Amino acid sequence: MGWEYFARYSYTENLTIALPNPSCKREGLMPDGAISDNAAVQAQLDRLSHLSPGRDMLGLERIGALLANLGNPQNSLPPVFHVAGTNGKGSTCAFLRAAIEASGQTVHVFTSPHLVRFNERIRIAGRLIEDDALAKVLSRVLDHAGDINPSFFEVTTAAALLAFAETPVDAVILEVGLGGRLDATNIVQQPAVCGIASLGMDHEAFLLSKEANVPAQPMDRIAFEKAGIVKKGAPLVTQKYAPSMMETIATQADNAGARLHTRGDAWDAAIYDGALHYRDAYGKISLPLPRMPGTHQADNAALAIAMIRHQNAVAVPESALAAMMEWTDWPARLQRLSDGPLTQKLGGDNPIWLDGGHNSDAGLALASHFKELDAPVHLILAMLSNKDPAAIIAPLLPWLKSFHHVPVPDHEFHGAEVFIQALGSTTMELHSHTDVANTLASISIDAAPGDHILIAGSLYLAGNVLKANRQEPV
Repeated sequence: MGWEYFARYSYTENLTIALPNPSCKREGLMPDGAISDNAAVQAQLDRLSHLSPGRDMLGLERIGALLANLGNPQNSLPPVFHVAGTNGKGSTCAFLRAAIEASGQTVHVFTSPHLVRFNERIRIAGRLIEDDALAKVLSRVLDHAGDINPSFFEVTTAAALLAFAETPVDAVILEVGLGGRLDATNIVQQPAVCGIASLGMDHEAFLLSKEANVPAQPMDRIAFEKAGIVKKGAPLVTQKYAPSMMETIATQADNAGARLHTRGDAWDAAIYDGALHYRDAYGKISLPLPRMPGTHQADNAALAIAMIRHQNAVAVPESALAAMMEWTDWPARLQRLSDGPLTQKLGGDNPIWLDGGHNSDAGLALASHFKELDAPVHLILAMLSNKDPAAIIAPLLPWLKSFHHVPVPDHEFHGAEVFIQALGSTTMELHSHTDVANTLASISIDAAPGDHILIAGSLYLAGNVLKANRQEPV
């Protein structure tokens, strides 16, 4: 059973979207998996679930009204780094955080979704928000919601901005939740710099609804929505995209009165001689390659570097950029699992990789990683029922030694028949299991030395895996 979407533009600046019926989840579980072991935090999440059950919305009217009730904390923030994109925006935020902290400065970070604990979304001066502080700030936001009826993400965003405004630091990093133009984070009107990471097809049902004065072609529409974070006077730094997408973004920047800095023009980067070589109008630098696996992480690091070097509000020396490459960590993005209760189910020394990617760009990045390793792969895949399994399966087929299907805990997911269709004409057999632990035990029978295991397809599954292996993000 697939997710059913309803999209309706009631105003030019207001998109209402109904998400899956929450009855398919276990009682008390929000669509984003917002549960907490802390009673005080859970009490506020329960309030939120009753306020806006099973629905999320795009638009700035509700978040604007909610923040006005809270005294407009978004207007009292230190310099803001605002990042949009289809893939890589979370990793770009992680690189930005590492660079700013390596320079000896403090930074707040807002990202989504969380993997294990809701607290992961709000990082205060380098540390995940404590349960007591989280419960209090959620309570304050919900107490001021009145008849606004904000969404889950709008309340979360307001809570983050309120907490950020009340704790002095040197910078704030905001990751867009969905799209950009109508995303709740876009309520911040004076960022120091905006950035757009890799663009691809994802969340089409959210971002491709018809509206006047927007591009008709799907990828141009995606570019239009992401570039909607542009602000007058703020630099907009982007990767390089197809010509029509670049034209769409350039038009957005021009209309807003923003300075556009695109890859291949204002800046560029390349890997050779075992290093990342970056250049822009301010000069050239050579840096170590990122510690995080995957050549695509060099692109995300380069975007973070370009954002830092094209703004003037926060000074970050080259030494901090070098440290950033080694320090940056972003869980469930080609993360090699360490020894733990779950990985011990395999009973061997085979590397186990975890990745939450679920679209075609993610599939290509995974394929590139295992092509470089030139290693057989046992794939454990779970995907939400609104995702395309072929996007992950097809690029990985040349390296697959076995293929295993598991559910996405507490969410609607594709059944085995959809994965069989995605395999096409290949003769590979699909093995279905109840969970990852049982799958690893099964793989242990056939895994040979040098084989790799990949658990992929869903950030919700990734969070479940990290919790089971006692590797919760900190």
